[in-house]
This record gives sequence, C-alpha cells and structure tokens, in this order.
Amino acid sequence: MKDILGINDDLCQALQRKSQDIVNATCSVLESIISDKKAYSQRGDADAALNMMTSFEFILNLHHMKDILGITDHLCQVLQRKSQDIVNVINLVSSTKALIQRLSESGWDDHFQNAKSFYEHHDINIHDMSARYIAGRGRYRPQDHHVDVEHHYRIDVFTVAIDSQLQELNNKFNDTTMELLVLCSALDPRDNYKLFKVNDICKLAVKFYPDDFTK
Repeated sequence: MKDILGINDDLCQALQRKSQDIVNATCSVLESIISDKKAYSQRGDADAALNMMTSFEFILNLHHMKDILGITDHLCQVLQRKSQDIVNVINLVSSTKALIQRLSESGWDDHFQNAKSFYEHHDINIHDMSARYIAGRGRYRPQDHHVDVEHHYRIDVFTVAIDSQLQELNNKFNDTTMELLVLCSALDPRDNYKLFKVNDICKLAVKFYPDDFTK
C-alpha cells in the first residue's frame, strides 16, 4: 500500500490495527447484547447488526472508506487551519488528487489483499471473486450476466467511489480556484515577501477583482 498511497508502512499498519480494534470492540458489545436474556427486545437488532458488520460487503466497503479517507483526511485537516500558507495548500491539493488518481488506477490489488487479510483474521467467508455477481434486494436494475463479483466490487464500488471523491475535489478546486490561490500566494508576506510578483498581483486584480480597482 505504501507505493500506491504514498504513506509509510507504519501508518498503514496503524490504520489496519485501528480498524480491527473498532470491529472487535463493536462485535463484542453486540455479542453481549445477543447473549443477554434480559435484553430480549434488543437481541434481534443486535444479531442483525452483527451479521451485517461481519459480512463480506460491509468489511470491503469499510476498507474502501479507510483507503480514501487515509488520503483525504490530511487535506481536510489542513484546510481548517487558518494559519496554513497558500502554497502548501496548493501543493497538498495537487498531491491529494494525484494519490486518489493512482489509487483508482492501480490500488485495487493491494486494497483487496488488505481486506482479505482482515477476513482471514476474523474468520469471515470470502466470496468467490470469479463467480457471477447477483445483485441483492432493493431497487430494481437490469442484471448484467457477464459481471463477476470482482468486477462489481472493483469497478462498480471501488473505482466509482474513488472517482466520485476525485470529482468532488476537482469541483471544489477547479482551474479557476487553483489559479486564484496561486495568484494570492504573491501576497504572502513571509520570508520578506519571497513570493511577491508584481505581474501576479496585477493579474489577480484585473481578473478576479476588476470592480475593486481602477486604472
């Protein structure tokens, strides 16, 4: 996972352990409720929740979220810091987009292997990934008989979720927004106005604030 996400192995292992700890703790609570005869009214809900949490699909989706948030979380935290410099934000946005794109293009194998290790550790049955995918209950949609289980989770779930996140970043940080950030960096007073550029300031005023400046 290190080569795909650009984060070190220690962090990957820490995230993996954290996920396992959360699942273990939650399952332990649910199992206690199920075995508690006094909690009769809650036992059915607890049993259903436990079955859901230990299902193949739930665990795989949980790993989807972990991988995506593992990339975007740092950017989200940085954007909430008022003291963050613009240049760092620009670089971080670009690197986050690149990492998400790499995850979409070549992250599935590592992603599934991590999920598979999780399944094996918790004795959760793993689907036959080469079997034909059969949609579950819910809103009707045409069934593609040529789609196998791996294709469904790799393309219809994993890739779609990542591409959706990338699209959201592109919408929030489009070319216009990025240009505005770059031009604003010319006003950064740090290091004795090291980034000061007259042309960028003029372009900023003319293109983005034409009504606020007169010739």
